Amino acid sequence: MGSVRAMASTRLLCSFNNRVADSTKTLARAGWSLSCRRNVSSSPSRLQSCMPGWVIDQYGTNGVLTYTEDIPVPTVNSPSDVMIKVYAASLNPLDIAMRGGYGATLLKLKRHPMSVLGSDYGSEFPLILGRDVSGVVVDCGSEVTHVAPGDEVWAAVPPWKQGSLAEFVTLTEYEVSHKPKSVSHAEAASIPYVANTALSALVNAGGLCRDSSSNKRVLITGGSGGVGTFSIQLLKAWGAHVTVTCSQNAEGLVRGLGADEVVDYTAEDASEQLEMMEKFDVVLDNVGGETEQLALGLLKPWSGAKYVTLVTPLLLNTDSMGLLNGMCQAGSSLQSKAIQNIISGGVFYRWGFYAPDGPALDDVSRLVDAGKILPVVEAQFPFTQVPQAFQKLEQGHARGKTVVRVTEEDDQRSEEFVQESYTDTAEFEQERREPAKQH
Repeated sequence: MGSVRAMASTRLLCSFNNRVADSTKTLARAGWSLSCRRNVSSSPSRLQSCMPGWVIDQYGTNGVLTYTEDIPVPTVNSPSDVMIKVYAASLNPLDIAMRGGYGATLLKLKRHPMSVLGSDYGSEFPLILGRDVSGVVVDCGSEVTHVAPGDEVWAAVPPWKQGSLAEFVTLTEYEVSHKPKSVSHAEAASIPYVANTALSALVNAGGLCRDSSSNKRVLITGGSGGVGTFSIQLLKAWGAHVTVTCSQNAEGLVRGLGADEVVDYTAEDASEQLEMMEKFDVVLDNVGGETEQLALGLLKPWSGAKYVTLVTPLLLNTDSMGLLNGMCQAGSSLQSKAIQNIISGGVFYRWGFYAPDGPALDDVSRLVDAGKILPVVEAQFPFTQVPQAFQKLEQGHARGKTVVRVTEEDDQRSEEFVQESYTDTAEFEQERREPAKQH
């Protein structure tokens, strides 16, 4: 009997050695060592002090993007903090704007409240961009209950926090949600920021929700970008009638996502086409400028209709006029337009802003897994090509999102192989101890 056990133990040991060797080869092909991957599966904040990522040390064009491996690893400092190993991130137009200094005055105040007293109080540099993240939880604060280490999660990183174009990012539990099971990390990373922005605009400013959207007529201007493609699908899932403006070559995309009517904004009679349609209950404006006045005239008068624009002057004003003057000017502009439109046509004029909301992403996750919302990814880039990803986004005419694969998902599968190998070790050790117990 002892020889049988010995043979079984030998087979387990050989199996274990072979699997570890295979896993190590896979990790080596991915550019990782076995010990490095083991660090990731524990608590990185304690096992390593620096991480790779892309930063900017000044505002400017693409040339300010710098790759470094010396970024301090973010730590779990609060009981509600969640530390995430980043597998994928995606870029938004806001990232390009922030790279050039957009919103620097107000965002610096959010990061360092004492900066209101002068420029000597805190600096935003080095700054990590990237507003979307999909990855795996590696560490949690003592009061976190919604997620645990090992959970796959997604989130939208607030603009005032260090972004997701790095190996790790730390957020609060309220900002984090479980990733949809039916999509990859790269696909999942295309959704959180536009989802939180669209939900804030449509729900908080537009007054729409799952129970109140049935048969409501909604116009989305600039509907082929990230916020537009998400909003089309969300509104259709809620039962709304959706009209979209976009260029002709994006018509197939937005119709495929559920748009009921599509108007080519480059057509000479685009305005006439819109004016001939039945009036709308809500307009979500992703374009701004001259589109604003046209869109306001397309709303149902004296019926509680709402115009919501995501193109606001708040951050531009604070950048150019200073914090106090800029906020006062923006507030005055909003108040003036709101009063003018409510008096002239009974239309509500509102601004929409991104708002972090992990629980809202829980609802979105269920819609994704139910097939009601599909990720719309136009392009993917490896982590080494972040500047090229920015260049792609800067070309405009987006047809969905541009995604950066921070950690290849094959690496995650390799880590799972290693974990299985550790299980084999435990089984082998247990098999080895059994004869000793019996003797």
